[in-house]
Amino acid sequence: MQNLIKETDERLIYLYENGNDEAFDVLLERHQQNLFAYILAIVHDEDQANDFFQETFYKAISYIRAHRYTDNGKFLAWLLRIARNLIIDSVRHNRPMVDVITDDDDEGLQNMLSLSVGTVETDFHNSQTISDLTEMISRLPQNQQEIIRMRLYEDRSFKEIAALTNCSINTALGRMRYAILNLRKMAAGRDLTLLDA
Repeated sequence: MQNLIKETDERLIYLYENGNDEAFDVLLERHQQNLFAYILAIVHDEDQANDFFQETFYKAISYIRAHRYTDNGKFLAWLLRIARNLIIDSVRHNRPMVDVITDDDDEGLQNMLSLSVGTVETDFHNSQTISDLTEMISRLPQNQQEIIRMRLYEDRSFKEIAALTNCSINTALGRMRYAILNLRKMAAGRDLTLLDA
């Protein structure tokens, strides 16, 4: 797998289409953080975000294996589109059919900016926000990065985190709290809104 890390997304997709499962592992590792952050920013619920995350990669695997992925050099953007479409479909499926959406309905599906078809500006803003967040996380102390990764991206409980990092639950909670505070400080001048843990 080590020799695949430097390959482009397009090359990894080609290898995966032709039976190299490790190539997809590299793609997953490369994009899981940005994809999960994007989904979580829309649904605001970790359990739902995990479900949509898994469903997105399942759909991506299906498309690639069926040779239905069109190489345009934007694999992450394609994943984000799949995730957004899955979320929209879920919202539509769960809404009563008699619900009429009007221009005055601020809560209506059509008026939800996070689920609307993105303009160039919103797509750029979203990708920039994900990029900024990823960069800010990389600037945290290592033990705080580890907590963020395990809690948000691996969906581990604080009890599991404490066991894996050989510290108390209170220490794990404290590190998470400091990580969120540090991210908020860094985000203050970047027009980013960070969620509570």
